[in-house]
Amino acid sequence: MTIDPASSTAVRLAAAGVAYAPEIAAAARRHGIDPSLLAAVAAQETGGPGANAGRNVVGDGGHGHGLFQIDDRSHAFAESQQASDPAANADYAAGMLSSLMARYGNLRQALSAYNTGQPNAIGTQTRWPDGERLAYADSVLKHYDAISAMTEPQSLLASAQAELPSLTASLSTLSSAAATAPTQPPTLPSLPSPDQTYHRQTTDYSALFADDDSQ
Repeated sequence: MTIDPASSTAVRLAAAGVAYAPEIAAAARRHGIDPSLLAAVAAQETGGPGANAGRNVVGDGGHGHGLFQIDDRSHAFAESQQASDPAANADYAAGMLSSLMARYGNLRQALSAYNTGQPNAIGTQTRWPDGERLAYADSVLKHYDAISAMTEPQSLLASAQAELPSLTASLSTLSSAAATAPTQPPTLPSLPSPDQTYHRQTTDYSALFADDDSQ
């Protein structure tokens, strides 16, 4: 039985309240980044402090497009119709974040560059309900901690739930096969009884050593 890792991850993200969980999980897997981190960026961009779910909106004065607010002043993709598709938007954002992480080798710098184009910039500041005011990267990481805390303890349960349909189908197939199997064991060929007598022709070994005058 095979389970799609992206589907299993999507179940965990959705359980944590992440919107567009399947799209985010699939994009994260394609680009090799942590799906909870990608979900945290969406929550920062279009969710808000204390929220795990992003939204598919146009913001930033009309310049930010979609779930991850791709800016049309820097990215031609943002001007396309695909920018409003959550799956395409998530894939584009995941590709950007993966490239920035590879370029800077530092998560905070990559997040800052995603927001401002500069790895060491403070970027957009967010005031959280507890009064804490955080720079862009730190705010994303706070979202990340919240999402991770809600997904990890449920990972085993979520994986089991994801496997349940396939397991049920497999059990159904086995049950059908059992119903059509013969109920009686096959008949084996009869074996001779232990007291059955065998007769073997006796060999006259003395004749083998008799003189042969014809030679």
